[in-house]
Amino acid sequence: MLLEIPMYAQAIAQCVQAVKSMETYLDKAERLADAKKFDVGILLSTRLAPDMGGLLYQIQSACDYLKGGAAWLSGQQPPQHEDNEQTLDEARARIRKTIDFVESVAADRYADAAGQIVKVTWVPGKLTGENYLLQIVIPNIYFHVAMAYAILRTNGVDLKKLDFIGPVNAFDA
Repeated sequence: MLLEIPMYAQAIAQCVQAVKSMETYLDKAERLADAKKFDVGILLSTRLAPDMGGLLYQIQSACDYLKGGAAWLSGQQPPQHEDNEQTLDEARARIRKTIDFVESVAADRYADAAGQIVKVTWVPGKLTGENYLLQIVIPNIYFHVAMAYAILRTNGVDLKKLDFIGPVNAFDA
């Protein structure tokens, strides 16, 4: 087994930080809209290419992969979200309810994570918990968080690398 029990909890915790960073993106988008006097809601449907999902889709998707990862790897069913958010506050609420669920999963619930069998609708066959985490959950969360960042950065929101990385637990040597 590549990842021991604590690593599953740590991997999910890292993904939580990535999804939490999107709240910073939304805060900065709101400040830009206030300063430039435009409706911040316009940004929610903004996309980088005609055939990709907009900002709101990126937020929903990152949240879905996070709650799905935490649930399936801890032997639970993921909570269902209706994907009916239409405002910045509703997008923030989606992020928060996802984080609340994921943080409610105790680390010991991941004891059998590697042995979980997961079926992803768009992947033929089934995946072990390890492959699900490494090949589906982590890459998809970072993809959607990065796309949200890119959409807002392309539209003038003052995002920096540390906004993407999130808080760092540094200490004085």
